[in-house]
Amino acid sequence: MNNIYRQIYKKIKKYDTIFLSHHVGADPDALGSTFGLKESIKATFPKKKVYVTGAVASKFKYLGTTEKYDEEDFSKALLIVCDTPDKKRVDNVDPSLFAYTIKIDHHPFVEKYCDIEYIDDKASSASQLVIELIYHTRLKMTYEAARKLYIGLIADTERFLYDYTTPRTFELVAKMIKDTNLKFTEAYPNLYMRTQSEIHFYGYLMNNLEITENGFGYIKLEQDKLDEYCVDAATAGNLINNFNYIEGVLAWGFFSYDKMFNNIRGSIRSRGPIINDVAARFGGGGHIFASGVKLENFDVVDELIQELDKVCKEYKENNE
Repeated sequence: MNNIYRQIYKKIKKYDTIFLSHHVGADPDALGSTFGLKESIKATFPKKKVYVTGAVASKFKYLGTTEKYDEEDFSKALLIVCDTPDKKRVDNVDPSLFAYTIKIDHHPFVEKYCDIEYIDDKASSASQLVIELIYHTRLKMTYEAARKLYIGLIADTERFLYDYTTPRTFELVAKMIKDTNLKFTEAYPNLYMRTQSEIHFYGYLMNNLEITENGFGYIKLEQDKLDEYCVDAATAGNLINNFNYIEGVLAWGFFSYDKMFNNIRGSIRSRGPIINDVAARFGGGGHIFASGVKLENFDVVDELIQELDKVCKEYKENNE
């Protein structure tokens, strides 16, 4: 058993109460990795109390729902945070309140905030890292754990489209399907089903995408436009990967007003220029080709667009 896996397993075995968390605005990989790990821990240690903290958007309820818990348990509990590189993005809990903490993450390193940090920024997803953990320890891989972890993995790889999908990714998925008899095609309707409102909204995005001279595509969405199509601030981000192959667009971003938090929610993607450094300068972050930000207003959005346009220009000049 690899040392990092042994360390994590020993802590899971030690603590009777375990909390699992993820980043704010949790996507399917954040949820799949946490709820999948919960299923595995509960199958291995039925007597342990295991809770997932943080918000779950209604459209992702099929991955799991949170339960009530007592915050007084934190001081005697283990916290495992998945898919979250920095402390400020941990959803709804403060890691410093727990007896022991573990991070499982595939983002580039931002800061150390846990006692054990299992980081592999070459892995396809946090879900892949949880699958690795299960198969390198005595944790059990159940059907429900596999279902949730598979959804998380295919969501972050866009069904194995991206280049951080490796032979190891396919090996793990094949083993998981074989071991659990997972009906993997049943995962897709939940993940890719769209409402008619979303499809109409998608048409609006396609027709109104603005593209700079250097190949940065963007759209800014005020609340009235979201209301017109009966969608929320997260919807544009959920559709952003559909814009991956537009000739002349090297990177692109969708920026939506989020009335719940009174800020601008931004999702940024790239098929060449490195964007996470720029996102980090604006308080966000993520992968080199997939990042997110929360911005104060659309004036700051305009500043970010200018910086991303410069990155596209530099990329073009260096790759002519």
